[in-house]
Amino acid sequence: MSDAVKIVASNRKARHEYRIEETIEAGIVLTGTEVKSLRAGRANLQDAYCTADSGEMLLVNCHISPYEHGNRENHDPTRQRKLLLHKSEIRKWAKALQQKGYSAIPLKLYFKNGRAKVELGLGRGKKLYDKRVDIAERESRVRLERLSGR
Repeated sequence: MSDAVKIVASNRKARHEYRIEETIEAGIVLTGTEVKSLRAGRANLQDAYCTADSGEMLLVNCHISPYEHGNRENHDPTRQRKLLLHKSEIRKWAKALQQKGYSAIPLKLYFKNGRAKVELGLGRGKKLYDKRVDIAERESRVRLERLSGR
């Protein structure tokens, strides 16, 4: 069985806004029209985040557009979606989320072997000066590559 991965949406801004310390792959509970909409690539993780609530991890503010050919059974685009994780993982992440400054951010939404998955990152919000340091490091790396390439 091959590990066929089709990325639907990625949150590129997350690594800029947060220092990601740990990642985990979780399944996601979806309705039929949500799956069809995802297969068409119509999802947005821009303002999405995860919360731990009564022993469950929930994906909040993930926008999956309504399916064009759906009828009255179409889904609410920004509803909360349950994430499928082991209980021990949920407890561990819930404890980490209670600490000051930590957030669970979805990094990627993708299909792996036909199943919808979301990659979560446990991150701490960056300050403005942290972002400036990262930008300066990136620019210096690019400058060095240009000089060594000539």
